[in-house]
Amino acid sequence: MKEDFFTYQAQTTPHPLAMEISHAEGSYIYDTNNKAYLDFVAGVSACSLGHKHPRVVKAIKDQLDQYLHVMVYGEYVQKSAVDLTKLLAAQLPDPLEKTYLTNSGTEAIEGAMKLAKRFTGRSELIAAKHAYHGNTQGAMSIMGYEERKQAFRPLLPDVNFIEFNNEADIAKITSKTAGVILETIQGGAGFIVPKNEYLRKVKQRCEEVGALLILDEIQPGFGRTGKLFGFQNYNIVPDIVVMGKGMGGGMPVGAFTSSTAIMDSLQDRPKLGHITTFGGHPVIAAACLATLQEIVESDLMLQTLKKEELFRRLLQHEYIEEIRGKGLMLSLIVKNADIANQIILGCMEEGLVLFWLLFEPKAVRITPPLTISLAEIEQGCSTIMKVLRNIKD
Repeated sequence: MKEDFFTYQAQTTPHPLAMEISHAEGSYIYDTNNKAYLDFVAGVSACSLGHKHPRVVKAIKDQLDQYLHVMVYGEYVQKSAVDLTKLLAAQLPDPLEKTYLTNSGTEAIEGAMKLAKRFTGRSELIAAKHAYHGNTQGAMSIMGYEERKQAFRPLLPDVNFIEFNNEADIAKITSKTAGVILETIQGGAGFIVPKNEYLRKVKQRCEEVGALLILDEIQPGFGRTGKLFGFQNYNIVPDIVVMGKGMGGGMPVGAFTSSTAIMDSLQDRPKLGHITTFGGHPVIAAACLATLQEIVESDLMLQTLKKEELFRRLLQHEYIEEIRGKGLMLSLIVKNADIANQIILGCMEEGLVLFWLLFEPKAVRITPPLTISLAEIEQGCSTIMKVLRNIKD
């Protein structure tokens, strides 16, 4: 199987981990030799309820018995999509009430960018340095990392960048700006959290000049930070919120939500301002609905902060310079990239899944399922400490 993987399936890097998967359940992934790996990555923040969660699996199976795809997005009334968007509106602060369902977080970013331009009639977009919002050409245009995008230029014009948490840069948002798009917590840059009411100050500036604030919640969203969405920790409400990853309980999905007044601008002049065939797919929507119900009806979000405390208490070593992030969106910042590599690869040999971040080579990703137990956290942290003790700097 591995030989066919390299022969027939396009690769994203020269050296993929290439674990051969047999099955996965709960907090564990199993390879074809039946070796168990404790999962501290959750499909890069996507499997918020772990692997094969019973409530999600049942929702998928129930929907399979009803119907699969029947029509392009937005034409037919389909119960799973309607119930999902209604529950989302009930959980989000006013005026965030109308949701456009897409196939991925990246597509949701594209839709949000278009929505900001359409509603304001402006063209300039402002993003953050070291931002990551996806890898389509529009999303790549607002990626604040030139090394990753220079090979694909020309990209979108009229995109400018500010430094995250730099209050002086906020003045670069002007009456020419359609939208400011920020990750609520910067992901690829190293899980950098906003400080000194930074997001509130950006929102205030947007209101002053008539720009829209778009917050990318693709990683922080769906309970990972102790709130349903990361921005709810910072006492602001964006004009557009973008979501994905953990929304689907392991299924591919994205969405963007705004007020009715803003969202309805995609309906006309021109019609079909954004269109997708499979967005809102009934099976995917059913999985999302079950995931959201489980998160808001359980104590998972409350437990997330307690689990963060346990990680921070157990992971103390001279090579760990700091632990960034919030809730179960954490990254170990170690002394250098070589140590990060040794931790990730060494832990994999020991049966623990960790991963890298895009732009910060000294970071080790820790984004386990929200359902991970305290005992599993202790087990995984013990493995990390064991590997750290064997590293020679």
